[in-house]
Amino acid sequence: MDGALLFLRLVVGLAMIGHGTQKLFGWFGGYGLAGTGGFFESLGFRPGPVFALFAGLGEAGGGALIALGLFGSLGPAAIVMVMLVAIFTVHISKGFFAPNGWELNSVYIAAAVTIAYAGAGAYSLDRAFGFTLFTATLPTCYLMTAAIVLAILNLFVRRPAQQQQ
Repeated sequence: MDGALLFLRLVVGLAMIGHGTQKLFGWFGGYGLAGTGGFFESLGFRPGPVFALFAGLGEAGGGALIALGLFGSLGPAAIVMVMLVAIFTVHISKGFFAPNGWELNSVYIAAAVTIAYAGAGAYSLDRAFGFTLFTATLPTCYLMTAAIVLAILNLFVRRPAQQQQ
């Protein structure tokens, strides 16, 4: 079981680090803060570069915490928050299995929730250092609830683009 959790953490964590660094630095074919910020502006998130920064930090930081098995459910909660916002702003209208649909986002959410509640396993920094912060069920429930609430608040601060006259 611990080997399976390590494998899941590494695949999900490294993939999310990649997504985050696309936004933050333009790595792996990404657009960096300026390009991603412009896209976020078109979605109604203003100022776009600030939202891009936090989305990138949520993905890269959450992914790093997951991959390392550090601070329990904090990393998974960050991934859940970012993926929910992505689903409801970009992917939901395209359908589940459609290109650029919300299938992959839902898989990331499922994996993050699984890691949060199953724990990082024996091969984790939490276990190596004896960290128990955010590893019990109740704190995990609080963090997941906070992730959902913050995602909803994020969606409510969107402002439609001004109509050109």
